[in-house]
Amino acid sequence: MQQNGGDKSPKQGKGITRRSFIKGVGAGAAAVATSGQLLASASPRSKLLSAEDMHLVTLNVNGRLRQVMVEPRWSLLFVLREKLGLTGAKAGCERGECGSCTVLFNGAPRYSCLTLAVEAEGSSIITVEGLMKGEELGPVQEAFVEHDAFQCGYCTPGQIVTAEGLLRTHPEPTVAQIQRGMSGNLCRCGSYAHIFEAVATAAKNRTQT
Repeated sequence: MQQNGGDKSPKQGKGITRRSFIKGVGAGAAAVATSGQLLASASPRSKLLSAEDMHLVTLNVNGRLRQVMVEPRWSLLFVLREKLGLTGAKAGCERGECGSCTVLFNGAPRYSCLTLAVEAEGSSIITVEGLMKGEELGPVQEAFVEHDAFQCGYCTPGQIVTAEGLLRTHPEPTVAQIQRGMSGNLCRCGSYAHIFEAVATAAKNRTQT
């Protein structure tokens, strides 16, 4: 029979005790905190920027370098429209669902509402305005007019830019490739049949020129 006041602590060799576990966690947290301080001191750029700080960025938009002061939180869509006056890209859902803000980002369609302006520095950006030659419409734009591939027209710039990006990677797309390639752009007027026809016609016109 065990006497009162006897040693009741767990015997060694039977696993980790609650006390040793807590000590281990504390030591690990201290090590992580210390390593974080060392990394911060070794990498000055790791300091977080205030959302209100203004920074000068150089954007390559439609083949032209444009310098603009931006806040780190500003989207590329906002800067294109409100700071550079390029209103072709439209603000629709502003959460990456409708595609009305689509631009070509290094040649590929991309939602400008989900892209930060500071993130776009050093990349090639083409808006629907950049697909024209002066006042002359591009092949995709002409095909959209020919097939009446719009009604209200709000989604049309994004549709055209997406189609341009598709045809750059698939010069002779199949119907399935067109449907899949355009699936990220929504048209509330339901002009999808005409849009698909316009993309197919644009593909033929591009290969003939």
